[in-house]
Amino acid sequence: MIQVIKLFCLVAFITQNALATEKMLKIYHDSDYSSHDQAAISIYQGFTTALAEVNHSIQGYQIKVIKKDHRGNSKRSLRNMQQFLKDPQGLLILGGLHSPPYIQNRQFINENSILLLVPWAAGSPITRYPDGKNWVFRLSIDDSKAGYRLAQFALDEKACKQPHLLLEETGWGKGNLITLNDAIKTRLGIAPDHTWFTWGTRFHQAKEVVKEIGELDTDCIIFVGNAIEGEQFVKAMADLPVESRLPIISHWGITGGDFHEKIPHEIRSKIDLNFIQTCFSFLPEPQNALSKKVFESTKILFPDAINEPRDIQAQTGFAHGYDIGKILIQALNQINIKGPMDKVRSELRDKLENLDKPIEGLVRTYLQPFTKWQATKPDAHEALGLDDICMGYYQKDNSIRLHSDIVEK
Repeated sequence: MIQVIKLFCLVAFITQNALATEKMLKIYHDSDYSSHDQAAISIYQGFTTALAEVNHSIQGYQIKVIKKDHRGNSKRSLRNMQQFLKDPQGLLILGGLHSPPYIQNRQFINENSILLLVPWAAGSPITRYPDGKNWVFRLSIDDSKAGYRLAQFALDEKACKQPHLLLEETGWGKGNLITLNDAIKTRLGIAPDHTWFTWGTRFHQAKEVVKEIGELDTDCIIFVGNAIEGEQFVKAMADLPVESRLPIISHWGITGGDFHEKIPHEIRSKIDLNFIQTCFSFLPEPQNALSKKVFESTKILFPDAINEPRDIQAQTGFAHGYDIGKILIQALNQINIKGPMDKVRSELRDKLENLDKPIEGLVRTYLQPFTKWQATKPDAHEALGLDDICMGYYQKDNSIRLHSDIVEK
């Protein structure tokens, strides 16, 4: 009899755990946890902080975030997506810093109904799939607008008369070339000169490039690239004679890795370096009740990593991760998440286009972050706009501050 009771208890225990395992939703965080880990980690921290507000649970389903390192490689990102499709508990993919994986794999993403939330990658084509239902939603800077803010800062704040574009030779860089050409040509009457560089550019190559740009009577550089190559070009510029150094107005890719550690204040102070950001920062200190609450929660969740605001290494990634997490939570609460996962994904996608209650986030309060996508409404899957884009700079302690005159626009 005792053996029968033990067997019954064992079966009940296994059944209970099996049911608990079934009631789970998995979110794959497809990001570069290798070369640009600070962006990936900050997105994860912000997104996790939002989930913690509902105890990582919706309608009795536990929500689990799985880190998937694509190392900046589009093929590896594709493999992550293929693995996701085989997971019966896979709800959606949370994107990362790099645009190329989502530009190159855009057709695969949409043809396979992969729900993708993008809290960083800025490439314009990512959210603008023209051939059917669009499954990609972004809460981040959109390069169809970023170029205008970069150009405005270069021409107005830095009084550049002949800016030169220095762009990585990827889909991201090529998209920015179009926007920047348009923005600058509208103001100056001519398109600016531009130079391409590839991933893996070394210091001696970067130095030759900045020397050649300087010989063209250029008075500032608009840079579109990430932290690894940004490090080489900034070091190269700082190594030039004082009279030959040019201001660098950069896209935000440089803030996604360990740029500020590889290029310390001693080097940064030798040049005029500014970069794009969204208009939120925990610095100089949390500014309102929500940001104070969020920061205190984050300190509890990540006690070994975060004690003060500057410990959040990529604050834009954190803020976007948090805000898109809040939007996701509201959408999930408004649908029935029981049933086949493809049905749940489809209902969630539709709900994201039809949210009608205000959602308070760090960057802004979202009244209706997304609408039904169509070619005549190219911004339908963009939660942020030009007014949400500011400019920032590194302080001596490596923290990022926003230019207050632009924040208060």
